[in-house]
Amino acid sequence: MSTMKWLIRRELWEHKGAFVYAPLAVAAALVLLLGGGFLYALTSSAFHIQHNGHQMITIEGVPPEMYAKAAAIAASSYLAITAPLFLVLPVVVFFYCLAALHDERRDRSILFWKSLPMSDQETVLSKAAVALLVAPLLTVAIGIATSLALLVLGLLASAVKGVNLIAPVLANANFYLSPLYLLSFLPLYIVWALPTVGWLLLVSSWARSKVFLWAVGVPVIALALLAWFDFLVGRFSGLSLNVKWFGEEVVARLLGGLMPGIWFGEVNGRALAEQNAGLDGPMLIGLSYGTLASPAVWIAAAAGCAMIYGAIRLRRWRDEG
Repeated sequence: MSTMKWLIRRELWEHKGAFVYAPLAVAAALVLLLGGGFLYALTSSAFHIQHNGHQMITIEGVPPEMYAKAAAIAASSYLAITAPLFLVLPVVVFFYCLAALHDERRDRSILFWKSLPMSDQETVLSKAAVALLVAPLLTVAIGIATSLALLVLGLLASAVKGVNLIAPVLANANFYLSPLYLLSFLPLYIVWALPTVGWLLLVSSWARSKVFLWAVGVPVIALALLAWFDFLVGRFSGLSLNVKWFGEEVVARLLGGLMPGIWFGEVNGRALAEQNAGLDGPMLIGLSYGTLASPAVWIAAAAGCAMIYGAIRLRRWRDEG
C-alpha cells in the first residue's frame, strides 16, 4: 500500500500541471469572467428596489413568490456553473493515459524505474488509479470550491440590491447535499471510463510512435471499414451489418468513456427534461445508476480491466523506445 501511495504521488508530481494547474486556471477564468459578469448584471440599472404594500423588496417584473423558487434553483444547481472544468478532465486524462507508458520507454527512464523494488502491476495500476480516481477527485474538489465562490459572489451582489437570497439558500438541504450528489457519480464514472483507460494504456504500452494515431485511428478506421463493407454487402446481398451498434458499443466506449455524464445517453430524455426547478440530484443519481442494469456496461468494464492487464504484461518486456 505504501508503494502504491508513493507511485501515485510520483504521478501527481510529474503531471501536476495537467491535474492541478490546468483546472485551477479554468476555475480562475470562471471566477473572473462569470463572477465579474454576474456582479455587473446584478448591480446594473435593470435591477432596482420596489416596495409594495407589505414593504417587500422585489425585482421589477418578478413577484416575491418567485424568490423561493430562485433560491431552490440556486441551491440545487450552483455546481452546474463549473461544467467547463469537467470538459477539461477528459482531455487531460486522455493524453495522460496515452503518454503514461510510452514516454518512459521513449526517454529510457523505464530502466531506472524497473531497477526499483516495484512491480509492473503496481506501476500500471497506479497510473490507472490516477486516471480513474485521483484526477476526477481533484477536479471535483476544485469545482466545488469554484462554484461556492461564484455562488457567494452572486448572493452578496443580490443582497446589496435588496434581494436577500442568502437565508433561503442556506436553509435549503440541496445546498449541502449537492457536493455529495456529485461525489456519488464517481463510482459510475469509473465503470464507464474503464474501457477508455484500459485501451489507452494498452496502446501506450506497445506503440513505438504516433500513439494518438494508433489509439484513435484503429477504432475509427475499423468503423469506416465496417461501414464500407456493410455498404457492399447490403448492395449485393441485401444483408445489413449492425454498424451503429459497433460505433456506439465499441468505438464510443473506447474513445468517449472519459467524458463525465456519457451515461446520460442511455437515460430517458423525457425524465431529464421534466426538471424545472433546478437539478434533482436523487432523480439524476437513480437514472444514472439505472444504466448499470445493462450487461453491455459490465462487459465493456471487464474488457477495460483485461486491457489494463494486457498493459501490465506488455510493460514487462517492451523496453525499447
